[in-house]
Amino acid sequence: MDNSEETEDTERQTADVHTSKLTDAPFSPRSSTVRAQIAARSHRGGRRVNNDHFLIVELGRHQRTLATSLPDGQVPARFEEAGYGMIVADGLGKASATASRVAITTLAHLVLQFGKWQLRIDPDTADDVVHRARRFYRQVDRTVTETGSQRPDLSGMAATLTAVYTAGDVMFLAHVGHSRAYLVRGGVLTQLTNDQTVRQRIAQSGPGPFEAAAKELDHILTDVMGGHARPARIQVGQFELRAEDCVLLCTNGFSDVVDDHSAAVVLGTRAPLKERCRALVDLALARGTKDNVTVVLAQYDVPAYTSDPPLG
Repeated sequence: MDNSEETEDTERQTADVHTSKLTDAPFSPRSSTVRAQIAARSHRGGRRVNNDHFLIVELGRHQRTLATSLPDGQVPARFEEAGYGMIVADGLGKASATASRVAITTLAHLVLQFGKWQLRIDPDTADDVVHRARRFYRQVDRTVTETGSQRPDLSGMAATLTAVYTAGDVMFLAHVGHSRAYLVRGGVLTQLTNDQTVRQRIAQSGPGPFEAAAKELDHILTDVMGGHARPARIQVGQFELRAEDCVLLCTNGFSDVVDDHSAAVVLGTRAPLKERCRALVDLALARGTKDNVTVVLAQYDVPAYTSDPPLG
């Protein structure tokens, strides 16, 4: 056998080894193994009308084998992977309910038209998710502003907008306003967003003569979606999810009256997620909130890490 035949035979053996590695190992990227339970509740609270809105979506793709001549087990009969999106918005101004609705629907349609629905995150895809989040938020800001300028009864309308997207064990966060996102891990509640209020702005600048007065400025926002000529400052973050982590999104009708310790006590129970969600809203109502209350709660099942099969 000449050298060319030896080379061809070696390449064939190498290909067979690689194929064996791929077919013998289960294909289980994190997006196919991480699952979320999600619950939400919204209440008008101390207002006559509920100006809050929320949206929860599952983004996914699947493959189903319809027919094949391959031996059993060579390709999966069915494969699925999914990501999850959660959004809360709190409307402000004369047409506040319209503002929060426009903010969420605009973001949702931008994702449908221009989102890549990345479900497996590496450094390059993470950068792209962050870039698109900023781009989408800037468009939402423009859309809410333009909509408010078209009719006198919508003039000045604006909204807060806090959104989370999770793919596998990676979470992305985009935020404008004073609605909040929290991560609950091991019974500890950690705020992931910064309130974009005058009080927070002064607090970040350090103690001064206006610090006491700033306590009265919790609801004067420095950044919102719409309602102004200056583009909003967009907060974007990326976080790792672990087993039994909870993510809480809420409007300020909840966070104004429920402290972190009280919220953590409710979230730390073993009650079903819907019951914990209801208990959080009921707690805000019992404490006399003067605003609408919206709570979205997600709990993640993150199995122990298993690497994907090698490609070479």
